[in-house]
Amino acid sequence: MSKRTRIKDILSATPGQDHTVMGWVRTFRNNQFIALNDGSCLANLQIVVDFENEDPTLLKRITTGAAIKIDGELIASQGKGQTVELTAKNIEILGDCDPEVYPLQPKRHSLEFLREIAHLRFRTNTFSAIFRVRHTLAYAIHKFFNDRNFVYLHSPIITGSDAEGAGEMFQVTTLDLNNIPRTDEGDIHFKKDFFGKATNLTVSGQLEAELAALALCDVYTFGPTFRAENSNTTRHLAEFWMIEPEVAFNDLNDNMDLAEDMLKYLIQYVLDHCQEDLLFLEQRLVEEEKQKPQQDRSEMSLIEKLKFCLAHPFERLTYTEAIEILKNSTPNKKGKFQYPIEKWGADLQSEHERYLVEKHFKKPVILTNYPKEIKAFYMRLDEGEKTVRAMDVLFPGIGEIIGGSQREERYDVLLRRMEEMHIPAEEMSWFLDTRRFGTVPHAGFGLGFERLVLFVTGMTNIRDVIPFPRFPGNAEF
Repeated sequence: MSKRTRIKDILSATPGQDHTVMGWVRTFRNNQFIALNDGSCLANLQIVVDFENEDPTLLKRITTGAAIKIDGELIASQGKGQTVELTAKNIEILGDCDPEVYPLQPKRHSLEFLREIAHLRFRTNTFSAIFRVRHTLAYAIHKFFNDRNFVYLHSPIITGSDAEGAGEMFQVTTLDLNNIPRTDEGDIHFKKDFFGKATNLTVSGQLEAELAALALCDVYTFGPTFRAENSNTTRHLAEFWMIEPEVAFNDLNDNMDLAEDMLKYLIQYVLDHCQEDLLFLEQRLVEEEKQKPQQDRSEMSLIEKLKFCLAHPFERLTYTEAIEILKNSTPNKKGKFQYPIEKWGADLQSEHERYLVEKHFKKPVILTNYPKEIKAFYMRLDEGEKTVRAMDVLFPGIGEIIGGSQREERYDVLLRRMEEMHIPAEEMSWFLDTRRFGTVPHAGFGLGFERLVLFVTGMTNIRDVIPFPRFPGNAEF
């Protein structure tokens, strides 16, 4: 096929030259004006058709959703809404689209309806904008770490360990489920399975990243992770992507600095490179919130919210300090919290996190030093052994966006914590070896990529910021 010019490029090109464009018809008005989109940008290119000299049969095939190729001359537009347009010299239908059955007609569609046709929703303005922003954020993540001399590590998707100790994992097996081999004791005979042991889809690349960091110093993973939680919420997925840096010789303060620097870099990068898409998503959010009561609407616009996170140093405080603030808060005293805060040791919920960010401090917050009972085994114990050097970064509208910690580098303490939390040391000998042989202080965190995309795009359902969402009862495509 002849070389095409992307619509993103042609819209800023100089009139007077011939171009070939290819894309999908959004609308065809008066048998004369085609609005063409190829996904390279939000805007459509107007194609002007000389309908009096075109084959009527061909014109009937130019319908919403049809894929076409146009050769023509770029000229300055005399009409409203565009600065340039293409006068068609030759039109070729690449793919017909029956308007009687094509579900994406030129009208407003609900997000619920578009989730049912996720294979086509990329063709809408909303989802093309979301996935261009998602791409930009993914690129910016790699650029951020590459510019700081981090090594990108591909951690395994199939693993024999549970990094979180949660047990909610997808099992991987090649055993015949209709004829499962059993041991003499009646247990599943995993020795006969493909890997000779029980294996699962990973919940985190952290433990493997620690192994690499204790040789390469600065590493990060960016890959898919899986949680078999039967959770049907707007914030949870069964398959999602995680960014997990791990840095040798870093402590909790270094970890907080890295997290804040990274988030601010990513937000600034998307503001610099996705202005058109962000403005569209901001307006979409305004229209959506008009359906809500005034008290439920966002106090800031989408772009104001992004700039808000750039403008303020993140507030840093301990879990203990946060509990006192929440216990004495008006919503807690008046019974407005769904989960009242009564005493130290409570596991904070999204409503508590958002109160701290949006009402109390009015800036992003980093909470540290959580009770050890509500955190993972690998987090470094503080003096007194009541708390661990954990940290959570909290953002407006979303709550926790990053979770991390300084890791427990002391062999004897880590071994004791594993025993307390019933994590089999013999299966984790490879992990313990890093504490036996040249251990060092180190720290890292995990950023749920979809939560970041959710925040940056202003969407409210995490299923709308990943191309093909996986959740209980759904594994389409």
